[in-house]
Amino acid sequence: MSIRHASFVTLPVSDQDRALRFYRDVLGFEVVADLEMPAGRWLQVAPAGAQTVFTLSGPGMGDFETGSARGIMLVTTDVDADCARLAEAGAVVRGPEEQPWGRMASFADPDGNGLMLLTEKEGF
Repeated sequence: MSIRHASFVTLPVSDQDRALRFYRDVLGFEVVADLEMPAGRWLQVAPAGAQTVFTLSGPGMGDFETGSARGIMLVTTDVDADCARLAEAGAVVRGPEEQPWGRMASFADPDGNGLMLLTEKEGF
């Protein structure tokens, strides 16, 4: 196999504008693509410099159940500061807690897609 990386992860959302505000304004992601396609709006966001982007898939853009994505790990240099920012924005944050591999927390986007934040321990 010669797979090098994942191109995108689909996040099923009910309202692309609301999701965009969360991912851009709260998480600080950049808009990678925002195009009108025959089936609907193709909206992608990503952290600056990331190889993998997130497609905010609205109604009509596939057979996905809104809020069904789980286990998406976002690596950060300061999980505590990011958790505080998320809480200020109204997100329910669990953690952060110390784990053998680093300090991590979990939260959901406005549609219930499950995300995690991790500050990795050195050597992991």
